[in-house]
Amino acid sequence: MKINLGPAGSPAKSTLEGIKETKRLGLQAMEVEFVRGVKMSNPLAKECGAEAKKLGIELSVHAPYYINLASEDPKKQKESVQRILDSCERGHYLGAREIVFHPAYFGKGDKEKVFQATKNHILDMMETIHKRGWNITLSPETTGKHSALGSLDETIMLVKETGCSFNLDFAHLYARNYGKINYKEILDKLQILKSKHIQCHFSNISYTSKGESNHEVMNSHPPFEPLAKEILERKLNITIISESPVTWRDSLKMKGIFERLGYRFD
Repeated sequence: MKINLGPAGSPAKSTLEGIKETKRLGLQAMEVEFVRGVKMSNPLAKECGAEAKKLGIELSVHAPYYINLASEDPKKQKESVQRILDSCERGHYLGAREIVFHPAYFGKGDKEKVFQATKNHILDMMETIHKRGWNITLSPETTGKHSALGSLDETIMLVKETGCSFNLDFAHLYARNYGKINYKEILDKLQILKSKHIQCHFSNISYTSKGESNHEVMNSHPPFEPLAKEILERKLNITIISESPVTWRDSLKMKGIFERLGYRFD
């Protein structure tokens, strides 16, 4: 069992300094955020990756938000694919494990057609990743709005039909289910994938009838301690990235809960 905790985005002014600060805080992971665009150069990615490796910080990447692999506009589909591949290239040089992205929106499209379009793009991108020798894996994320592809079942199906990885966002699933979450049921469902490592996000969240509204600092919705107990009971290898408004602080809250339950971080 190995538990890694860390912030989404740098807890300092730059990615490089954020990696050092993550280590200083006693955390183990950091998600590099390209959500507003992929603006990091390959040389800088290499430098950051070398620092993370030296300090033992596990990196992942979040691709830009402006992605819709099933857009009715073929140009937007092509641009979405390119944004993910740009993230993959930087992720490779960062030494990142996972490239996380929100896959698609349903819009006025048929849900099955949206799923198939997304699946086909993922398969094509996986082929490109293999040809270019990038050592990363695509991780579509469970999404928080009903208008987006990314329920737990849809995400599991994408993994089964493509062989990609996944990012489990507990806050999004909580919002999708209007304030209800069953961690045991979720983790039981994931057993079919036989994953050796689970990449996930956690924060508190507000929601409306359409799903997620805003990420919030950790309080009780959803509660974290029951999830921590399930993780420890199952002896999972898991990385939990905080997406709260104060990511590093809530990562430390999670660390405190795990330690209170008896887990000791290296």
